[in-house]
Amino acid sequence: MSELSGFEFNIDLMTQAKSDPGVFTRLYLRHYDAVFGYCVHRLFDRHFAEDITSQVFLSMVQNFEKFEGNERQFRNWLYRIATNAVNEHLRKTIRRNTILAWIRQQPSGNASDCPPADESQYNQAIIKKAMLTLKPKEQAIVAMRFFENLKTEEIAEVFGTSAATIRSQLSRALVKLRKHITYAQKDGPASPEERASRGGREVSI
Repeated sequence: MSELSGFEFNIDLMTQAKSDPGVFTRLYLRHYDAVFGYCVHRLFDRHFAEDITSQVFLSMVQNFEKFEGNERQFRNWLYRIATNAVNEHLRKTIRRNTILAWIRQQPSGNASDCPPADESQYNQAIIKKAMLTLKPKEQAIVAMRFFENLKTEEIAEVFGTSAATIRSQLSRALVKLRKHITYAQKDGPASPEERASRGGREVSI
């Protein structure tokens, strides 16, 4: 969950940060975890997320003097930088294709296979695989809404569009996710009888 929901977003703090290293450091620490968490949920790899987060804040430092706005707008600016950096990473490396190829080669999880001992880990794996089938912007919107707990209005500010557009794009992305998850659950780690005995639990997003 984003830690900024209770913060007062003001221009004074941003102005002070441009001249006071102590305030600038506090601003950096205040937003680092949110940006890093977002990168983790986009890349599913902490090592790559750390690299991208470093790039995001390096870009922030290099361009901070030119930034104008309050802290909320600063937060949105960081998310835009992070989104662009993640998308560029996915375009320029073969990691995305490697992950998708690995997913296609995995066993379906039938009774003859050896599923993870912890069903929650299996469910998490399904969600990750489903996320990787979405377009980069759809991944970003889903990650911001459900992992970072941003409101649709806040996500709209990040992308410079309307909340209605974000809601529409989010709805389409969720339809894709649910379709993929439902399909994956047909060959889940447990038999239908076992799932029924557990109350028919399903993966939720």
